[in-house]
Amino acid sequence: MTRSQKKGPFVDEKLYNKVVMAKDRNDNSPIKTWCRRCTIVPEFVGRKFEIHNGRRFIPLYVTEEMVGHKLGEFSPTRTYKGHISGKRK
Repeated sequence: MTRSQKKGPFVDEKLYNKVVMAKDRNDNSPIKTWCRRCTIVPEFVGRKFEIHNGRRFIPLYVTEEMVGHKLGEFSPTRTYKGHISGKRK
């Protein structure tokens, strides 16, 4: 189920303020975040993030095509190692 159009996209205020402050200071260092549920807004384009996946931080450079998606979509949490073949059983 998607979020209500009336409410608009969810953007974490603390993260948004960090991006605005970094833009004002012309700081290009990556921004660490645990907020995977935050929607990517146009102000995030051109910024570097480090998104936590539960174990480590995954680096991410935000491009224009990512606007509207969630940060967590680009930081996989599970490792797929393939199905076990009949011989390996």
